[in-house]
Amino acid sequence: MGKEIDRILIQQTAQQYRNILIEKGRADLDKLKRKFDEITEKMKKVQKENEFNEFDLNYFKDQLMEMKKHSENQLEMNSKENSQIFIEKLSKRVIQKLILGKWRQNGSTICGGNGEGEELNQLSDPEGIFIDKHQNIFIADSGNHRIVRLKRNENRGTIVAGGNGGGNSLNQLDRPTGVIFDEQNNSIIIADCGNRRVMRWFLNTNQSEILIHNIDCCRLTMDEFGFVYVSDGGKDEVRRWKMGEKGEGTLVAGGNGKGDQLNQFNVPTVLFVDDEQSLYVSDRGNDRVMKWRKDAQEGIVVAGGNGRGENLNQLDGPEGIIVDHGGRIYVADFANHRIVRWCEGDEEGEIIVGGSGKGNGPNQLSYPVGLLFDGEGNLYVGDRGNHRIQRFDLVHL
Repeated sequence: MGKEIDRILIQQTAQQYRNILIEKGRADLDKLKRKFDEITEKMKKVQKENEFNEFDLNYFKDQLMEMKKHSENQLEMNSKENSQIFIEKLSKRVIQKLILGKWRQNGSTICGGNGEGEELNQLSDPEGIFIDKHQNIFIADSGNHRIVRLKRNENRGTIVAGGNGGGNSLNQLDRPTGVIFDEQNNSIIIADCGNRRVMRWFLNTNQSEILIHNIDCCRLTMDEFGFVYVSDGGKDEVRRWKMGEKGEGTLVAGGNGKGDQLNQFNVPTVLFVDDEQSLYVSDRGNDRVMKWRKDAQEGIVVAGGNGRGENLNQLDGPEGIIVDHGGRIYVADFANHRIVRWCEGDEEGEIIVGGSGKGNGPNQLSYPVGLLFDGEGNLYVGDRGNHRIQRFDLVHL
């Protein structure tokens, strides 16, 4: 989402300043033309009177040299000035790229929505969702103990992991809650919550392996360096593993017992890691979203944290989170049946979709969990209570 929105805004801003340069260039040319016409008229007059002398020649030479120097300086100045304006303007627009972003309030169902069930056009309690660069969507179809892949423009998924009933064999899952795609190995990594393990499923061979044992894995994510982060709802902590690393991993957030202090969690669930390796955590039991900077000993509250409720400064069991490149935090406000957006430092958020009460209408949600943006900025929501995935189209800026 972020890169595509950046591309659109760069094009828009570049065109805007291309027009400015053209208009300014025209104005400068008009000014030079008027100056040249003035000198030409004087030369004609002198020529007509046949009174050319050394003083006149030097005067006209100086005037023409001044015009040449002015035109060169003006071009250079315009280039520098407008380049700087362009950079500053572009920076502001990229940083603020989604602050004016709006999404259509009526969503469309792209998967499920046909009642709870196990057919390929049905889902059962969908939880985590993930989108790859080809716009394939992977769905943790928790109640069906499987991972479903939905290709672009399709409304029936394909089972790519599990689907053999709930169980702990290597070809089974038990209420998976999260999934991410590892492009390097063409595999998916799954939070197999009911079995207290993290699994990898190779898409080419349909073979699987256990990566992490004995962990109350709620959700997981991966950063750009290949580190996998897993939230442990039993220990109220988040740990990080390098792909292929064995053992207990590295504690990166929490681990100080259950609580509501800034160094504690109360059932951490969904995770998001930004480009600076800051970790965002949905602290579900504390009705807040926390941000832990890399190597920090405690976090800061960036959304909610004002008790459980439905006011704009409150959350109720937050789940899915996404942070855009401008630092805006999008939260699936689970029990308030809405998606809200917070800016770091603000005292309250704003509703961007949902918020029309619990229901199955196109403008309603029922216990939203998963959250993602596609490459065009459209918003996808794992609408758990309605057993469907909803898409809310971006109204282009």
